[in-house]
Amino acid sequence: MKTFTRPKKKNQRVLADPVNSRLRLHTIVRLRWIAVLGQLAAISFVSFGLGFYVPIGAALTVIALSAWLNVFLAVWYPSRHRLSIPYATGLLVYDILQLAALLFLTGGMDNPFTMLMVAPVTVSAATLPLRNTVALGLLALGAAAFLVRFHEPLPWYPGVELELPIIYKLGAFAALCVSTTFIGLYAWRLTKESRQMSAALAATDIVLAREQKLHALDGLAAAAAHELGTPLSTIVLVTKELEHTVKSGSPMAEDLALLKQQALRCREILQKLTRHPGEEDPMHARVSVRAMLEEAAEPYYSEKITINIVAAPAADTAAPGHRQAEVERRPGVIYGLGNIIENASEFATSRVDVRAEWSASGLVVTIADDGPGFRAEVMDNIGEPYVTTRPTTETADGMLDEDSTGLGLGFFIAKTLLERSGATVSLANRSGAQTGAIVTVSWPRAFILTQ
Repeated sequence: MKTFTRPKKKNQRVLADPVNSRLRLHTIVRLRWIAVLGQLAAISFVSFGLGFYVPIGAALTVIALSAWLNVFLAVWYPSRHRLSIPYATGLLVYDILQLAALLFLTGGMDNPFTMLMVAPVTVSAATLPLRNTVALGLLALGAAAFLVRFHEPLPWYPGVELELPIIYKLGAFAALCVSTTFIGLYAWRLTKESRQMSAALAATDIVLAREQKLHALDGLAAAAAHELGTPLSTIVLVTKELEHTVKSGSPMAEDLALLKQQALRCREILQKLTRHPGEEDPMHARVSVRAMLEEAAEPYYSEKITINIVAAPAADTAAPGHRQAEVERRPGVIYGLGNIIENASEFATSRVDVRAEWSASGLVVTIADDGPGFRAEVMDNIGEPYVTTRPTTETADGMLDEDSTGLGLGFFIAKTLLERSGATVSLANRSGAQTGAIVTVSWPRAFILTQ
């Protein structure tokens, strides 16, 4: 049994930029302009429309600060500028404090617009790392807690001071806490899943791009063969003519024979390059089921894990002298099976069993290990991008380290390649006293077997 050294994995995927946020300047500027216009409209309606007393000088000063900040940002930076994480966090901190100051002047928690404290936290959840969002959420809730006790009177009818009961204020504060937490986590989770799906699609695009490059190389080889065919034919023709003018047995005759031999060899090589994929060498185009499994498992043999491969016909199809079934040698199928065997060997305690059975209906390959098996909570989602049974570790900046965590992309790509070949992939755990995971890959006979 061969022993292979597996290369160490490196950091390969960054799910979030550790330096820049996903918040562009023009987005936050537009949102703040909407807030400024809304605040002006509310203050004007309460003061002039309803005739309630509002400290309009102080309120307009607070609103003007936001307007001037927008003007400064629009002049100083281009509209498409992408904000850094600290800078974006600072701007959202300002928005929370500005809104808190305006609420302080207009009734604190008695003011129904207190729920707007959720907005900056939601923007952060969709564009910034979780650590920054948690900090902004705590700041918003801290400001709201301050407003429960300390604030100016709520604008109301002249001569009447409206003071809501403390129990109502605490209820409003509790509602704000729940809303901020729920909406923030919901926005963060949706954004994370969208980001992961985009990264998974990008990985798939890379695989497809490599496949397109291979097709391009095939076309280049065909073009080269076509262009070189004529000069090689000319060389062969000239060498034949020269052989008639040179005495046999002379050094020149030997050189001409060698030149003719090499030219014919080049012609044979070019003919192989232009051969249609369906005209491949039968020795390489078709392999036995066992040979396919051995090729898929070969890189993962080691002294620690025993990989046992069994390939045999099903009991109802066995017959004396029954030979090994043959399949088309497809790199995608071999890669997919190899990835599943690799995962099994990583989780196995000591053994991985690979068993193939073929029958009149098709081929079934079962890969089982003696490890802990699949966790019940992820069983139904394994095979989706970024769903993995390995423990995940995400840094504060959103980076996943493959030295200590798995991304789930390998199994996602392997499952996709196998399903493209017509296979059905199913997962299960061993039953009874045995533990371990079982992956079953099955093909209808017409999709995989060649006889």
